[in-house]
Amino acid sequence: MKAFKVALETGRLDPVYLFHGTDDYLKEEKVRALIARALDPSVRDFNLEQLRGAECDAARLSGALEALPMLAERRVVILREPDAMKKPATERLERYLASPASDTCLVLVVPGGTKPDADWLKAASSVEFRALSDDELLQWIAHQAQTANGTTIAPEAAALLATYGGNDLALLAGELQKLSAYADGGPIGVDAVKAVTGVRPGHTLADLLDHAAARETTQAVALVEEVLSQPKMSGVVVVLALAAQTLAIGWGVAAKARGLAQSRMESEFFNLLKEGGSVYTGRPWGDAVKCWARAVPKWTAADVDRALPHLLAADAALKDTKVSSEAQIITSLLLAITPTAARRRAA
Repeated sequence: MKAFKVALETGRLDPVYLFHGTDDYLKEEKVRALIARALDPSVRDFNLEQLRGAECDAARLSGALEALPMLAERRVVILREPDAMKKPATERLERYLASPASDTCLVLVVPGGTKPDADWLKAASSVEFRALSDDELLQWIAHQAQTANGTTIAPEAAALLATYGGNDLALLAGELQKLSAYADGGPIGVDAVKAVTGVRPGHTLADLLDHAAARETTQAVALVEEVLSQPKMSGVVVVLALAAQTLAIGWGVAAKARGLAQSRMESEFFNLLKEGGSVYTGRPWGDAVKCWARAVPKWTAADVDRALPHLLAADAALKDTKVSSEAQIITSLLLAITPTAARRRAA
């Protein structure tokens, strides 16, 4: 990433880039930056080709790669989802990668959750777009507020916004636009985030998940109504986050049984998320892995096994039933999967 940023600043772009990793929003952000740096707006339409693997045959790909720049020093070819191409187009791409043109910048954009081809990694300048850590996410929010919206955001407001949007950068970018309009160009504070998103510190989905992981049933249930009343929130979203969390804790319980030290639990959870791709955690990855690591000693494999059917049933009920409210379904789910110690002994 550092090398790519230097290339953007200097304009000395490599012939082929491979964008891969979990964060598709950041990939598209850098695709736009590359196009803006590589091509003059006056001749951009003549020298920019954007293709999608599933729709690109060998002939079309050859035409894009063999065309000469028009009134410019180079062309830019963006090929999204190259893994979806059929064999003839893939073979044509591989021949090109063996000897790429010096007057064309080809960018292969591999979608999140897809493992890039090993030969492409060797042939191209590889740039990985991973999910942002806590500090990186807060820096991104501050940078986005300034560059895209011409304003500033207080650190505590950025932290509250991060608990609302997690690593969903597209969602955060949209909320920052609303916040900028709400603040009328002034600094964005905690009160603005509360007003626009409806979230309050200590009353977010992240807080509900923390209580559920810690098996604090009463505290988790107390947050259900307020969390569900927040914008862009639904019972299905809560179940998705609870399911990811429960499966992760189950993985941690199994890893601990195999001898994984508690001190390594957070880093291993983070590696698991990177390998898993688009997993909805309901908050920044850094917050999620810390919570899961703390929770592992409080769960057993049997606890996780009992929880999974309840999660599946709640998901089906939220999509099908017309009888119970979302709050009733989520409350019943929490009571089933995070019983207090006394209730577990009684069961």
